[in-house]
Amino acid sequence: MSTPLQPLGDNIIAQIEEAEKKTASGLYLPDKSTEKPKIAVVLSVGKDVKQVKVKDRIVYKSYSTTDIKVGSEEFVVVKEEDVLATVKN
Repeated sequence: MSTPLQPLGDNIIAQIEEAEKKTASGLYLPDKSTEKPKIAVVLSVGKDVKQVKVKDRIVYKSYSTTDIKVGSEEFVVVKEEDVLATVKN
């Protein structure tokens, strides 16, 4: 889990988790009907980030992010203040 991006300040680089393609009962969902998750795995944090660590799973405000594609990989940049919670396993 590494990224070619180094966030500055209180920014976080994360990778969005894939939406479930199958229901609990085993039915496959078409891409249009799957809801985009608001959960991502943190890959890198800026020097001013205090409460989030690398490998944390975070819930974030989806309207306040910046989406970036580097090669075939897609990343999201989130400010620490836009992180709503961390997900416990």
